[in-house]
Amino acid sequence: MQTSDRALFVIFSRFLDNWRQVITIVKPETVISWHRKGFKLFWRWKSRNKLGRPGIDSEIRKLIGDMSIANNLWGAPRIHGELLKLGFEVSQATVRRYMKKHIKPPSQTWRTFLTNHMHNTASIDFFVVPTITFKLLFVLVVLSHDRRKIVHFNVTASPSAAWTGQQIIEAFPWDNAPKYMIRDNDSIYGADFKQRVNSAGIKQVRTAFKSPWQNAYCERVIGSIRRECCDHIIVFSEAHLRRILREYVDCYYNVTRTHLALDKDCPEPRMIEMPDKGEVTNSPVLGGLHNRYFRNAA
Repeated sequence: MQTSDRALFVIFSRFLDNWRQVITIVKPETVISWHRKGFKLFWRWKSRNKLGRPGIDSEIRKLIGDMSIANNLWGAPRIHGELLKLGFEVSQATVRRYMKKHIKPPSQTWRTFLTNHMHNTASIDFFVVPTITFKLLFVLVVLSHDRRKIVHFNVTASPSAAWTGQQIIEAFPWDNAPKYMIRDNDSIYGADFKQRVNSAGIKQVRTAFKSPWQNAYCERVIGSIRRECCDHIIVFSEAHLRRILREYVDCYYNVTRTHLALDKDCPEPRMIEMPDKGEVTNSPVLGGLHNRYFRNAA
C-alpha cells in the first residue's frame, strides 16, 4: 500500500465513524457488471415514455403455451398457422418466444397412444350373481373400449370353454372382431375358447395373476352393473336375470347413461335436444330404479 493510500484511510477515520463498512474491495469484473446494470437501468429510465412494439395479450401467451404442451409434434409455424385461423394477428417469432420448452424429444402421451388403439381393443370378464335359492349364476360381459359399450352379455349356471368361445363369436359377427381382447387367467378360457377366438383373428392379451386393475375398463363396468342393477334386485332364475340385464343394457347403460370418459355422452351417441323440442319428460327403467329423460314434442 502506498503512502497516499494510507493518508486517505487516515482522513476517512477522522471524519467517518463507520468508514470500514462503506469500503468494499472488489474485483475489476464486479465493477464491469455494475456498469452493465447501470447501463440497462439508464436506458430503461430514458425510454420509459417511448412507444415501442405493442405487448402480447396474456390470453394469447397462455394459448401459445397450452398449444405447445398439448401438441408435442407442433413447431412454431404450425402453432402460428392455428393462431391465424383463430383470428390472432401475431408474428411467428412471437409464437416461438412464448412456446414452452420441451426437455425431452417430442413424444405422444400414453393417453394418446391408448386412445388410438381403443377401437381395436375389447375386454371380457365374468361375475357371479346369487339367486333367491342361493344358486350362483355366471354372467359374461364383453366390453368394447372405444365407446365403453357393452356389446354382448349372457348368463349361465355352468360356464365352459366352448360356451364362452361361442359368446365371443356371437358378440362380433360379420368380421367386425377387435384385434386385441383383454382377459384374465381363469381356467374357463381353455382350449375350446382359444381355438374359437384365434379363428376369429383376435389376439388374446392376458393380465398378470391377481392384477384385476390391468382389465380396469371391464372391472369398472361390472362394478357399475352391480351398484346400479344387481345389488337392488333379487334374482329368481337365469331367464329373470337375463331379462333384467337386457333392460339395463339396452334401455339405460348403452343409450341413456352418460360417461365421464366420453365427455358426458353415451356409448351410443345421444343427440342434444334443445328446449324448442318440447317439455322434458321421463320414462322409467327397471321399474323406476333409473329413468330416461327426453323432450316430448307437443
